[in-house]
Amino acid sequence: MTVVSNTSPLLNLALIGRLALIEAQFDEVVIPLTVWHEIQAGAAGVDQIESLRDRGGLRIVSPESTELLTELQRELDAGEAAALAYAIDTDAERILLDEREGRAAASRHDVPVTGVVGILLRASRQDGLDLESELNTLRDAGFWIADDLYERALALDRE
Repeated sequence: MTVVSNTSPLLNLALIGRLALIEAQFDEVVIPLTVWHEIQAGAAGVDQIESLRDRGGLRIVSPESTELLTELQRELDAGEAAALAYAIDTDAERILLDEREGRAAASRHDVPVTGVVGILLRASRQDGLDLESELNTLRDAGFWIADDLYERALALDRE
């Protein structure tokens, strides 16, 4: 079972101190080297993500350049395109990404998507995490969550 991630879910979970949810919910997460370079280019959260890699919860791969990757690079940023192309090429169980364009492209290719809000929602349901508090912390850290998604996540959590 392969779970592939883009940069955003990893960095945003690291920013709010919830990167351990990745290990709790997935046996291993794979990222293309392009995503790793995006992570390394930042400052905040990098140490936590490196620690996740060092513990074996994150594996970095160097996928081949393919026609699919080239096609996806026309509409997505480099990390999203690399992650999605790798997810498609390896028949991944799911991809972790947040950006609207990337989610739409994943949907067109029938790749199941989970974003940071979905990871938090799952943790709330399984472990009793206070979803509203975590979503507010995520917003305070600079992650944009549309009001309708915020309300929908809280409604799902109450079900």
